[in-house]
Amino acid sequence: MKTKLLQFLRDEEGASAIEYALVAAMVAVALIAFVEPINTAIKNIFTSIQNALAPAAK
Repeated sequence: MKTKLLQFLRDEEGASAIEYALVAAMVAVALIAFVEPINTAIKNIFTSIQNALAPAAK
């Protein structure tokens, strides 16, 4: 049992999968952090264009 446990602890095959999962998690956190401000900025741009064009539509 002890040798199996030591063998398991020395095994590094899953290390790259864990690294990829950590990178994916960091990308997800960055997207969550920046999507809302970008969304708000785009809405503000289109609202400003709409407000500028409103007098011309009358």
